[in-house]
Amino acid sequence: MTNTPGRFGSVILMALVASALVAATGTAGGARWTIPARWTEQPSRSMRVATYTVPGVKGAEAAECGVFFFGAGRGGSVEENISRWSAQFEGNPKPKSTTIQVHGMVVHRVDVSGTYLSPGGPMMQSQSPKPHYRLLGAIVEAPSGLVFFKCVGPADSVAAAEKEFDALIGSVDKAGSAV
Repeated sequence: MTNTPGRFGSVILMALVASALVAATGTAGGARWTIPARWTEQPSRSMRVATYTVPGVKGAEAAECGVFFFGAGRGGSVEENISRWSAQFEGNPKPKSTTIQVHGMVVHRVDVSGTYLSPGGPMMQSQSPKPHYRLLGAIVEAPSGLVFFKCVGPADSVAAAEKEFDALIGSVDKAGSAV
């Protein structure tokens, strides 16, 4: 009988590597999604299901993607939220908006650019206008209510992450269904 601790160790190492490669997921409102590999999950925050740091392009700060779920029938309508997101930019620009189906759910995708008024605080006052910003948003009509994805940051950083954002939205599925 030959002792093969090296072989056993290799099997364990391969299993650990394989588990590390499994994509991280998020869930809310009866929906789940896959988090882009380059994005980093931030600690929990008030009113958010999740917050992800989206790496910035060279010379630009990172963007941020917040995920919100307020419960069935709560958080306002799709139109109210699109209007609210647009109003967070100077001059309330008309956003580009499309509606698609993803794994049997309706998804409203929003794209708006300009000077972001950086709303915050209890009254959502402008904290500091930020020129050349962009917001990519998606509102998913999930089984238990609307789930909101709001990615905001310097326009170049958001543009560099647009394919990742679209992949995240494309990964949204009903939480109980097979992947």
